[in-house]
Amino acid sequence: MAIKKSQLYSTLWESCNALRGSMDASQYKDYVLIILFVKYLSDKACQGQIELDVPDGCYFEDFVALKQNHHIGEKINEKLEAIREANIAFIGDLTLPNFNDDTKLGTGKTKVETLSKLISEFQRDELDFSLNRAADDDLLGDAYEYLMKNFAAESGKSKGQFYTPAEVSRVMAKVLHMEDFTRAGHTIYDMTCGSGSLLLRALSETPNGQPTLYGQEKDSTTASLAKLNMLLHGIVSAEIKVGDTLSDPQFTTGTMLDTFDVCVANPPFSQKNWMSSNGESDLYHRWNPNLLPPAKCGDFAFLLHLIGSMKPDTGRGACILPHGVLFRGNAEYTIRRDIVERHYLKGIIGLPPNLFYGTGIPACILILDKHDTAHREGIFFIDAKDGFMKDGNKNRLREQDIKRIIDVWNEQQAIPHYARMVTWEEIEQNDFNLNIPRYVQPRDTEVQHDIDAHLHGGIPVHDIEALDAYWQVCSSLKSSLFTPRPDGRYDLATDKQQIAQTIAENDSFVSQKELFTQSLDEWRSMVEPEMKAIARGCSPKQLISRWSESLLQTAKADRSLADAYSIYDRLMNYWAEIMQDDCYMVSNDGWTLPSDLTPEKKSGIYSDIVCDLLPVSIILQEYFSAETAAIAEAEQTVVNKAQLIDSFLEEQQELFDNFEKVNESVIKKAVKDAAKLNFGKDDVDTFKKYLDLCKQKKEASKTLSDLQATLTDKVLAQYASLSEEDIRHLVVEKKWMHSVMSSCMEEMQQVTQQLSAAITTISARYERTLPSLEADAHRYEDEVNGYLTEMGFIL
Repeated sequence: MAIKKSQLYSTLWESCNALRGSMDASQYKDYVLIILFVKYLSDKACQGQIELDVPDGCYFEDFVALKQNHHIGEKINEKLEAIREANIAFIGDLTLPNFNDDTKLGTGKTKVETLSKLISEFQRDELDFSLNRAADDDLLGDAYEYLMKNFAAESGKSKGQFYTPAEVSRVMAKVLHMEDFTRAGHTIYDMTCGSGSLLLRALSETPNGQPTLYGQEKDSTTASLAKLNMLLHGIVSAEIKVGDTLSDPQFTTGTMLDTFDVCVANPPFSQKNWMSSNGESDLYHRWNPNLLPPAKCGDFAFLLHLIGSMKPDTGRGACILPHGVLFRGNAEYTIRRDIVERHYLKGIIGLPPNLFYGTGIPACILILDKHDTAHREGIFFIDAKDGFMKDGNKNRLREQDIKRIIDVWNEQQAIPHYARMVTWEEIEQNDFNLNIPRYVQPRDTEVQHDIDAHLHGGIPVHDIEALDAYWQVCSSLKSSLFTPRPDGRYDLATDKQQIAQTIAENDSFVSQKELFTQSLDEWRSMVEPEMKAIARGCSPKQLISRWSESLLQTAKADRSLADAYSIYDRLMNYWAEIMQDDCYMVSNDGWTLPSDLTPEKKSGIYSDIVCDLLPVSIILQEYFSAETAAIAEAEQTVVNKAQLIDSFLEEQQELFDNFEKVNESVIKKAVKDAAKLNFGKDDVDTFKKYLDLCKQKKEASKTLSDLQATLTDKVLAQYASLSEEDIRHLVVEKKWMHSVMSSCMEEMQQVTQQLSAAITTISARYERTLPSLEADAHRYEDEVNGYLTEMGFIL
């Protein structure tokens, strides 16, 4: 069977336990990733599926043979060097970690045990990469990305900058329209490439992956991670060089920067002391004394390098920088104005805070394009700062956030509080200040209090109008919930406790919900046949792209109260959690199930049967509802019998307190030796009642056990009898579609809850008027005065 991605990820992360604790994550990642590389290289080389060579004696099995060898560290180093030498054309000056480093790995037996354990972790069946055959499944590349993300999270603020979150990389690659680059002559460049994730994401968005990748990284160890990343993605042509991009750019011809079709970068924010000795008279013409970035902040130095690396007239690029570059003055103002006046800046996307591992401050993506600048009307702004979810101690873009940004960018939509095109004239009027809130007005979340309503009651019109999106879709909903007052305000037309019910029962809301259900059914009928038609060698990534896009467009078309992008998010989350693994299993193995499905646990019953593609719960629901109902009844009978015993013991506590512990054998012995133990006839009768209850429970348990064993045999037989068509039907209709449709309907249910909560809040805000509060105050005052008088105080 194919490797499950989720299983691979968890197994790899667990393998880090062999080193975790003895060194920092920024160090142990190097050891884990190089052994991962050796394992992958060996598995693929044995099948002739990789261009790299594996010298004799350097396969993973040869590393396994080193376990418990007293010279294991030294010998691993020798084998890794042999692999590097055999692939020098591809690997180049790859920096290898030292497996014989006593300061990091310990000495003597400690080092031997640590390295032996690390190698053992990669002997697991879950890491047999020869099983992976799906044409588009970048299994190791995705796993590498997963590890890098976790290493970055563990490395801390000062050491996590080698990784750009995958979600941000996807946004950058999408807005650059990489589909335009289809031939081998095209090039992609990252001036601060880190572990290479941005380069690879940009490449993945090209139709056939033809462009050549170029990257520079200051840290040699991180550059080695990037080279490994390329190799594990099956890319041997990438050129990664080591050096400080600002003081020692590596991609140059004479005194000119080499130029590329696409440039992407996530440089270190506001780097201090970046300027080299020849900073003011830059040899490579990136800046001059009139456009010189400040010596204590390198943001614009990196941006100017990126612009200089873009091909004249056709180059495009995207760079992540802090918001300060949008509005800071002095030298940065001059540079910003020059870039704007050249019309290089095509768009700005404001991102949420705390996305990156090196910093918690919010950042933005600057999109640049040298093509057709004369006809560009302005800069397109997107304020996406509010679209994210919490993920541990960081924030993360959701699938819906990514999709929303990309769609709005592609369509250049003007959306209140989110996006708009800003003309050059308006930017000039604002003195080239590009601060996003100047152009995209943030949504006003401040509560507007109506003093008159607080005094005399009623809900103000502006609070009702704030919910206009609901009234536009459900025409009669407003009148069901509110009654107009003579003073122009509104009263709640239903009891506060009945708001949710009133919404749910409103005719226009019911109709809208039915239309939503109908649109989901239409989408289902459209994609279900395609889901059933997938087969070996299919492209799951392309499939989910089509399915999710069609669901989004369907949700948009029905103009539902449920947010279309939230519906899209539901499908994409299910894809990531369950459906992705399923599709890759089908792509590898077809619509087949494991031949051995015996229960995994000692209990050996049906509920312990593990089948990832077709869970036993679906088999039970589809074929054995009567049997599961009978088992549930039998389980309840056992519980009831146990409760009867507990109640009986409690009622007869005084008698049973004569025993240190109470069970059948103890009480049977008490009955047998009643005379000797001075127990009377009534006591013996009580003991026999207890024993009878125990017998009833045992019989009920036996009945339950027999039912479970019988059902287990039936389930195994049913699995064995399933045809390929049966499996398709059950997986697609009963598993995938049932889960997706149920999740989407939950989104509609949330609409009811959100509207109900909003109405409850605004009605409560003006529920207590000033006269009623004054009346309460007078009543409480009279009550207190009465108590004081009773106590003898004269007021």
